[in-house]
Amino acid sequence: MNPEQIVASLKALMEAGQTPGKVLTDPADLENYGKDWTKIYPPKPMAIVLPKTTEQVQALVKFANENQVALVPSGGRTGLSAGAVAANGEVVVAFDNMNQILEFSASDRTVRCQAGVVTEQLQNFAEENGLYYPVDFASAGSSQLGGNLSTNAGGIKVIRYGMSRDWVAGLKVVTGKGDILDLNKDLEKNNTGYDLRHLFIGAEGTLGFITEATMKLSRKPDNLTVLVLGLNDLTNTMDVLQTFQKQIDLTAYEFFSHQAMGHVLAHGQVQAPFETEAPYYALLEFEAVSDQVMDDAMTLFEQCVENGWVLDGVISQSETQANNLWQLRERISESIAPRTPYKNDISVVVSKVPGFLQEIDAVVIEHYPDFEIIWFGHIGDGNLHLNILKPEDMAKEDFFEKCQKVNKWVFEIVQRYEGSVSAEHGVGMTKKPYLEYTRSAAEIAYLRGIKQVFDPNRVMNPGKIFD
Repeated sequence: MNPEQIVASLKALMEAGQTPGKVLTDPADLENYGKDWTKIYPPKPMAIVLPKTTEQVQALVKFANENQVALVPSGGRTGLSAGAVAANGEVVVAFDNMNQILEFSASDRTVRCQAGVVTEQLQNFAEENGLYYPVDFASAGSSQLGGNLSTNAGGIKVIRYGMSRDWVAGLKVVTGKGDILDLNKDLEKNNTGYDLRHLFIGAEGTLGFITEATMKLSRKPDNLTVLVLGLNDLTNTMDVLQTFQKQIDLTAYEFFSHQAMGHVLAHGQVQAPFETEAPYYALLEFEAVSDQVMDDAMTLFEQCVENGWVLDGVISQSETQANNLWQLRERISESIAPRTPYKNDISVVVSKVPGFLQEIDAVVIEHYPDFEIIWFGHIGDGNLHLNILKPEDMAKEDFFEKCQKVNKWVFEIVQRYEGSVSAEHGVGMTKKPYLEYTRSAAEIAYLRGIKQVFDPNRVMNPGKIFD
């Protein structure tokens, strides 16, 4: 079939039934839906399909198998690994119109959602029902649940609440063969062999498409309080973490460099937390459920100052002040965006973070002393965000070419520290050449075998994770 025939057939598929979907071919739509936040691969999709039901997704997948049509899933398009980019004439399957919350159980504390439900929509629904969905990140206002699960998104609360996969009670998926599977059926205990949920979580749509997910909810945290500390040295991040974790359950432990905060302050709308300047800053969040917890926090803070780990600090006295302090961390990405940053999302075991970061710093500075390095991330779970800003007088093409060399140096260090080349955003296309730095040849062979079982005709997001 030629592209015109394929598009005509897709329209016929989506118009069948009582809840018709849409097929878009306008150039602006192709551009919008064919990409994510990466800027490396120009989008070139054949068409955009917006289904309304699981059955329409199934019909689409069966059509793709019969006609060898490649499908690329699209959620909120906030990924940074090109996992949702359609660069080779694929058909994009966007879940924007599958955005309904279908069922809520107060007794089970679960909510069944379609894949296109936006993260913030789920968070707000939980709050309206006196509960809490704790998986949170800067893109919560636009990222979609299906995409979150397909990359096993983490975010800022992992130290307390874990990753997205930890909150999945059940999944409905359409496999690469076109079968609908209802996985786990929301059971808390179900020891009947392989738990296929966890194959589809983090699979980036390469095995099949998630169409529904039943998510667990939790109690609302009580009086979340934020403490921002100026640290004397990078190694003090671990000293402070160990000191606080002995007595207080942290809900977040973030860090950022002095350079990162400088860009946030220059960007406007946010004020410095205190007058003292420090090379690094830590942001701690915890539940101040009693005066005793607050007293403990202040005692621990004083100990850190006495030990020379902390130069200064401030603690929130209200929800508004806590939110304002969070802005120091959450506005970093937008403040450096105009500088065309090279980004890398990497992780190691928490205790190895200081040495790991310092080695990367040293190798980049040695080869490119004119590059400005911005560090921030979820240091409490070992996840670091490396950002290198493009010098203003350097062409974008030259900068990206130099950054490809940086990639190799960084991932060699990742391999030596037994870390991950992708902590949160998946492999997609940008991390595909470096998968072997984290996964062994035997592991990759098993991954390929799993792909063959679920997607024998290789129509599901081809070219992502591996070729």
